[in-house]
Amino acid sequence: MADEAQAPPAEGEAPPPAEGAEGAVEGGEPAPPAEPAEPIKHSYTLFYFNVKALAEPLRYLFAYGNQEYEDVRVTRDEWPALKPTMPMGQMPVLEVDGKRVHQSISMARFLAKTVGLCGATPWEDLQIDIVVDTINDFRLKIAVVSYEPEDEIKEKKLVTLNAEVIPFYLEKLEQTVKDNDGHLALGKLTWADVYFAGITDYMNYMVKRDLLEPYPALRGVVDAVNALEPIKAWIEKRPVTEV
Repeated sequence: MADEAQAPPAEGEAPPPAEGAEGAVEGGEPAPPAEPAEPIKHSYTLFYFNVKALAEPLRYLFAYGNQEYEDVRVTRDEWPALKPTMPMGQMPVLEVDGKRVHQSISMARFLAKTVGLCGATPWEDLQIDIVVDTINDFRLKIAVVSYEPEDEIKEKKLVTLNAEVIPFYLEKLEQTVKDNDGHLALGKLTWADVYFAGITDYMNYMVKRDLLEPYPALRGVVDAVNALEPIKAWIEKRPVTEV
């Protein structure tokens, strides 16, 4: 005689768990909860020259998150051999678990996510991105003049830079800080503050003066970030460089 087929569960009644399935143990007792998985640890290596410049915001973010990484400082003699191994033949480059990526702003945004300095919503992230991209636009306008090879052309560009470009950007950013309770976005510490603090020394180097002297709100942002314990500790131990 054939085995009798098991009747299907009544409507609304959950079927019994299959043998060996999670939650099905002998005697009907529920299975104990699984042990929480160990957090995944990633390896990070930052490649740049022995200067602050474009890599310092990244180093600030590593410091803020107490994140271990290898800070590889490439010499000018080493660079020609290393250059072909970089994604676009330039630095800074971040290596994550053996994979190399470039673009300093994108790398900073990635690190900001890992250390909890991004926004809580896409709209908040947009507010941060707007400020960071504005700061980067400002840096590029300074760099175009600073690295101009022709002295006569450079002198003419410096007039416009000092009289128009620098005041325009810094006045806008100064007001942004005043509107955000002492921060550059969202009225709280975000990676926009950390990025600005990390890149300011480089911009000062290019213009050969303290850009923030007439802007106390922006100075306050930089001072507050530099006073954060992990970043303060980094500043105290980092290699001393001109730029």
